[in-house]
Amino acid sequence: MKVLVTGGAGFIGTNFIRYWLKAHPDDEIINFDKLTYAGNAESLKDLAGNPKYKFIVGDIVNEDIIGSLVEQCELVVHFAAESHVDRSIINAEEFVRTNVLGTQIILQAVREHDRRLHHVSTDEVFGALPLGSKEKFNELTPYNPSSPYAASKAGSDHLVRAFYHTYKIDATISNCSNNFGPYQFPEKFIPLVITNILEGKKVPVYGDGLYVRDWLYVDDHCHAIDLIINQGKSGETYCIGGMTNDISNLEVVKKILKILGQGEDVIEMITDRPGHDRRYAIDWSKAQQELGYQPENDFDNYLEQTVKWYQNNQDWWQRVKSGEYQRYYEQQYGKVGN
Repeated sequence: MKVLVTGGAGFIGTNFIRYWLKAHPDDEIINFDKLTYAGNAESLKDLAGNPKYKFIVGDIVNEDIIGSLVEQCELVVHFAAESHVDRSIINAEEFVRTNVLGTQIILQAVREHDRRLHHVSTDEVFGALPLGSKEKFNELTPYNPSSPYAASKAGSDHLVRAFYHTYKIDATISNCSNNFGPYQFPEKFIPLVITNILEGKKVPVYGDGLYVRDWLYVDDHCHAIDLIINQGKSGETYCIGGMTNDISNLEVVKKILKILGQGEDVIEMITDRPGHDRRYAIDWSKAQQELGYQPENDFDNYLEQTVKWYQNNQDWWQRVKSGEYQRYYEQQYGKVGN
């Protein structure tokens, strides 16, 4: 089978491509990525000579290119999205363009060529849960996005469902909790904490630090997507989460400090961001019951693995933080993205 992965130079896309090539060695992958600031071609440069892997730079709002690529493949796995909440608050336009319009263009191509689509989304479309409650998001939770990013992803989800119901395309959706693991861009919370500590810098924590997230290790997420693609029912949505048990952001920072043998004096409480959701939690029992999904390890185990990865791959994230990583893909593909 030939698989088109959109946004494959991003964090989750990179890990998914590595997972898929290992789990399905007979398949071929086309990685289509715009290479914005969050796309890092260096993360997959070791695959450059792999005959099963092809990397194409481009924008998902380009109808001609998307149509041609979708026609070549049997399966489309759609990761491509603007995904940073803070950036969406500053400028929402690019989020609507990529996440909503881009998804609509992919859907048109999937419909035209009668292909299979899996659309990767987020639990942030559901809004927030109250602190201290036992409530969790599930597949029937009403949408109530709090940020322009979450609203744009909600729009893309609605489009996928509309195309399924109207045109009977073969499509599934997954709404995942916060991912973490190798190759994550260090503006995100966990890698930012780790790399700042390794650099001897302060660790910024929003507000009172009591915001709660459900953390999902990226390899578990990739495995869940594989299960959905191969066993999931067309038209269905599956919520995917980890084994976190309501850990606050401040507690996550303290766990990382303990792993690295550092004191808590490096924590710096900073002004909260607008519309900051208090709590996310995912009920992934549907995926467990219907697909056999189960995280392989708990949060503490995965957090230690993640810290070690960033310790052992300092050149990778230092080049990201300095901007040097962009020179690699500019040398390979010219000046692209933004």
